[in-house]
Amino acid sequence: EKMNSAMSEEPDALSVVNQLRDLAADPLNRRAIVQDQGCLPGLILFLDHPSPPVVHSALLALRYLAECRANREKMKSELGMMLSLQNVIQKTTTPGETKLLASEVYDILQSSSMSDMDNVNEMNYRRRKAQFFLGSTNKRAKTVVLHIDGLDDSSRRNLCEEALLKIKGVISFTFQMAVQRCVVRIRSDLKAEALATAIASTKVMKAQQVVKSESGEEVLVPFQDTPVEVEQNTDLPEYLPEDESPSKEQDKAVSRVGSHPEGAGSWLSTAANFLSRSFYW
Repeated sequence: EKMNSAMSEEPDALSVVNQLRDLAADPLNRRAIVQDQGCLPGLILFLDHPSPPVVHSALLALRYLAECRANREKMKSELGMMLSLQNVIQKTTTPGETKLLASEVYDILQSSSMSDMDNVNEMNYRRRKAQFFLGSTNKRAKTVVLHIDGLDDSSRRNLCEEALLKIKGVISFTFQMAVQRCVVRIRSDLKAEALATAIASTKVMKAQQVVKSESGEEVLVPFQDTPVEVEQNTDLPEYLPEDESPSKEQDKAVSRVGSHPEGAGSWLSTAANFLSRSFYW
């Protein structure tokens, strides 16, 4: 009996956390989401959710929110935040990409208040502890900056997200829409060409890699046109199935929120209502 009700709530949790992730992707919404009473506690509860896609999506939302420096102190001091991130990192059943993403968020928040030596020592201690669980994180991840022709609205961004999430080895990504860029963290054994292949598969966008020349200038390097074999991400089987991509109405809602931050308020209260129904009883 209880099992069935949990099953029926599952799509709800995933769609709410995906909505929050999409809202958090827009820099204009990041302060509002963290100031909201219900959203941060809700995202922290999602970190303990039994479904791996829900946890991963919640982490991506937190990763976006932590981009905004002004949010970091509040996020770090939010009840259960650091503890839940540690739990994700330490849980043996957590997929590798999700562990790396959680430790990235943890490190960003942990370093937000580096004012004195105590904090530095504490951070080194925690980092050593995290590495004990992860193996050395940094050796296992690298950053690739992509310039994406055609990345010019939120529906294109969603297409791009879907393509990247399907690749095994992608840890996190953040979009810089104004300059048509996407910064992707990937496992070090994944070839950057795989990202280009995935983005080309959308048929409406094409990626080039942004690299620094010896003189420190940024240059665009086109990828070879030969597609590489992309290993599908099996850890997250239910992640954004093709046939259930959000309805056009939802797209409109998300882009409306993006263009008028004040519109985020009403959506956030809906999310907070859902979260309170799900968790606080």
